[in-house]
Amino acid sequence: MKPTNGGPMHATTARTTKRSISRLLLPVLLALTLLAAACGSDDDTDTAAPEPPATTASEAGDEGASAEPDADETTSSGEDAQSAEAPDQIGGELNLYNWTDYISEDLLSRFTDETGIAVNLSNYDSNETMLATLAAGGTGYDVIVPSDYIIPQLIEQDLIQRIDAFALENASNIDPAFLNPYFDDGRVYTAPYLYGTTGLAVDTSQVPDPPDTWAEFFAVPEGSDGSIGMMNDQIEVIHAVLRAVGAEPCSTNPADYALADELLEEFKPAVSVINSDGIIERMAAGENSMHMEWNGAAYRSSLENPDLVYVYLSDGLTLWQDNFAVPRGAPNFEQALVFINWMMDPRNIAEATNWNAYGNAITGSDAYVDPELASSPMVVPATEQLAHAAPVESCSVEAIDLYDRLWTSFRS
Repeated sequence: MKPTNGGPMHATTARTTKRSISRLLLPVLLALTLLAAACGSDDDTDTAAPEPPATTASEAGDEGASAEPDADETTSSGEDAQSAEAPDQIGGELNLYNWTDYISEDLLSRFTDETGIAVNLSNYDSNETMLATLAAGGTGYDVIVPSDYIIPQLIEQDLIQRIDAFALENASNIDPAFLNPYFDDGRVYTAPYLYGTTGLAVDTSQVPDPPDTWAEFFAVPEGSDGSIGMMNDQIEVIHAVLRAVGAEPCSTNPADYALADELLEEFKPAVSVINSDGIIERMAAGENSMHMEWNGAAYRSSLENPDLVYVYLSDGLTLWQDNFAVPRGAPNFEQALVFINWMMDPRNIAEATNWNAYGNAITGSDAYVDPELASSPMVVPATEQLAHAAPVESCSVEAIDLYDRLWTSFRS
């Protein structure tokens, strides 16, 4: 679910931290393994599906042809995925379809240097955009980065193939709390990437009294009128407004949506932008007084704008987990497994954490996490703040239909 545009945070620091991001969030993250998967499908998107990847993120490495596995042997449910064990310089290429600004070019370049695999990077701005791209027949991608709630839909629609993550060499590094998540018991289809929360970034130079709840946020606090930023994310926005009217996310009660629609109609004039990209820059420059934002992105914004705070809204916020998966028909299956296995190395995933400012699920990575990052309240919340966060389940078909209507009304 994640990041927006913004440069690297700071270099990886190979020192042991006194506060471990993963350990401090572990109690709530255990909920990810206990939630029962909810059935349902997700929303349609009005975002045009991008073309298959063409931009080379790292030019180093072998440009030779990659191995293409036979689909009948490697992608069918119930059959073993190929082994990720391969020579250091396997060569070929990897087509990575990822959230905007969610992995550093330096990390991808080092991956190429160590494996000979050149990385072609394409981006999307929401899970729904990615899902629509694959469902419409978008091909050529080898690795995608879906969030927890969308994965059951990808599996149900046969859009991703099994990778049997436990068979990969570095799977032994996965934190036990992430081994059997509700959306992929046994890690048959996915491997963990990063996790965080979706809350609210507030520029206190413009809004000196930040809201404590979504209800207060949608009431447009003094100093924010006309300068509020919202994500272009149907799930996050509708979750938030339902919380604001006292309803639960994924409600199927039409009365809840009538209240939410009325609130959004009153709120719309205060909004200056609906865009999940560029949040870091906008908040760093003071262009928006408040913005729905992920905690790591808020941290990166605050490096340029010390007036920023990140609010863990007390009426609820999303605790999300992003993952690696391989689309069905991936042209470079072997390279995809090498990449996923490589990213589960503590040093490599720690570099992703340091750059993105989100927690990861790999044990041993704490030794490489920047101590300043690991002590930031934006990244490591207090116990009482963390109590407000909960994982997102997949909504029912009935609920998603109600989400679609409300989202269309808000965007019109």
